[in-house]
Amino acid sequence: MSTDVTSSELAWFKSSYSGAEGGECLEVATTPGRVHVRDSKFPARAELAFRRPDWAAFVGFAAGP
Repeated sequence: MSTDVTSSELAWFKSSYSGAEGGECLEVATTPGRVHVRDSKFPARAELAFRRPDWAAFVGFAAGP
């Protein structure tokens, strides 16, 4: 995680595709240089932080052709 912000200071959100029934969801928070990702079921556990270009490449790959 970047040193300029702590996890509790981030504005976390879930995808609009996430249902109210729970399940397997990710939460995302953004800063100018990073995209932070964590498991919504266990928000106190470690998160991942990606540089924005790396996250964009992953999303482009995951979305497929």
